Order: sequence, then structure tokens, then C-alpha cells
Amino acid sequence: MTTLTTQPVARAIDGRASAEKVLLQAQQQVEQLKKQGIQPALAVILVGEDPASQVYVRNKLRAAEKTGIKSLALRFNAQLTQQELLATIDKLNRDEQINGILVQLPLPAHIDERAVVKAISPLKDVDGFHPENAGGLLQGHSVITPCTPLGCLLLLQQELGDLSGKHAVVIGRSNIVGKPMASLLLQAHCSVTTLHSRSRDAVTLSRQADIVIAAVGRPQMIDASWIKPGAVVIDVGINRLTLADGSTRLVGDIDYESVSLVAAAITPVPGGVGPMTIACLMQNTVSAALSHAKTAART
Repeated sequence: MTTLTTQPVARAIDGRASAEKVLLQAQQQVEQLKKQGIQPALAVILVGEDPASQVYVRNKLRAAEKTGIKSLALRFNAQLTQQELLATIDKLNRDEQINGILVQLPLPAHIDERAVVKAISPLKDVDGFHPENAGGLLQGHSVITPCTPLGCLLLLQQELGDLSGKHAVVIGRSNIVGKPMASLLLQAHCSVTTLHSRSRDAVTLSRQADIVIAAVGRPQMIDASWIKPGAVVIDVGINRLTLADGSTRLVGDIDYESVSLVAAAITPVPGGVGPMTIACLMQNTVSAALSHAKTAART
């Protein structure tokens, strides 16, 4: 059993401060592109009135403005047909002034998310979800990388430096976080274990890891019994809990209170991975603009 101290020992990893550094770098790249007559531009599509999605889109548009990226927000009601959405994406794919396209998920139930993701040009897929980008990442190619896993990797490298030889456990195997996260860690020369709902002895396996990344969508599922003393813990989860008095608060997939007693460092929720996700989206948009500029220069 893990022995707990009475006071937190884990350092809180400041995702907001790290995100500011990424945004500053992206801003400097945008300024250089503008000097060459190139204006990076991001199109964001929102379908429906989901409150959380509206908040996410608003935050992304604010980050684009801060970075100097031109943004185009396309908002549609939930009755938008799949054919209409695909036609909008096709138009943006052909628009030479647009470098990045993002469709905010989730979409209404009548729209096939896989078809929508596949319709976006892989060169403009700043979420990194297109099958070409997903497959390229798995094979170790230089492609647009999903924002949340990329943000997690940057936080880990900031905290630990060279990750070579570390044992990393990824809890969750989603296409959005778990699988690309495992690929990035392998590229960083970690030994990687992926845990999921069918894993046996998950707690024992997790407790062997130098790095634990939780992305399961279950509030406070991972407590101190899962964590080796001195491990670095990255919490990708964002869950809203309703308290006894009717108020709500955001928590992660990690039980922060207990895990902070044994881990060396841990990302808080909010203020950890979330800001890095948005910052990496801006970086992906700039990277897409740079690639477009290089391609245009060769033709």
C-alpha cells in the first residue's frame, strides 16, 4: 500500500504559464509571416447551442486574436444537415486564405463525426484528427498532432526534460487523447503502457509508472493507490461535479487531494492541460500556414 504524508508534496504544474510561452512563440511566428505578406487564418465551425462548446469556441477565438491569427467563426443551428456542413468544409478547403479548419465537437446526433473529420483537408486539420494525420503520427511522420496530447507532452518535457527510458502509463485509449498520446510518448523513447476498461491489474500497472496520464472522463477515478511516489501526473479530464448545496465545480479524472500527497508533480483542473490545448491549436494553425507558404513558394 502507498504511504501517504499529511501534507501535499506534489508541485502544481502551471499550464497557464506554459501556454503563455507557446502562444508567445506562435505570435512571434505570425509576425514574421505577416512581414512576408502572409496572414495565418483559422476557421472555426460550431453547430448547435451546446454551452460547453460555446465556451471552448470563445476561448479559441480569443487566443487567435491574442496571437495575431485571423479567425472566422461560422455558427449554425442544430438543424444543419450533414450535407450542408460538408459543403461548408469543402468551401473552406478550397479557400487559399484559410490555413486551419476546426469543427467543434460534439456534433448533433444526426451528423456523422467521422465523415466530417475525414472531409477536412489533412493540411488544414489543426485538430490533428484526420486519418492521414492520425496514421502519420503512428508511423512517426511529421504531421499535425492532436492538440491535447501535444500539450501534455510539452508539459512533461518541461517538467522532466528528456523522457528517454521513462515508463509512462496512459489511462484511456480514445482516438482523441489516449492513442495519439501513446504514440507521442513512444516517439519520445518512453516505455508505454495503455490501460483501459478491459485491463487486468490496472492499479498495479499504473503504480509502476514514472509518468501517469489520465484521460478517461470519470471524475476523480484515479487516487493515490494508482500512483508511484515521485511520479509525474497529467490530468486530462474535465468533469463538472454537482455538490450537496447545488453548486458545481470542475474536477479532473485524478483525485487531486490524495494524489498530490505522493506524486512529484501534477496538473490541476482547471489550469493544467486545458490552456495548453488551446495554445497548441494556435501553434498548429501557424505550422499549417508555414507549410502552405513553403508549398506556394515551390510552385
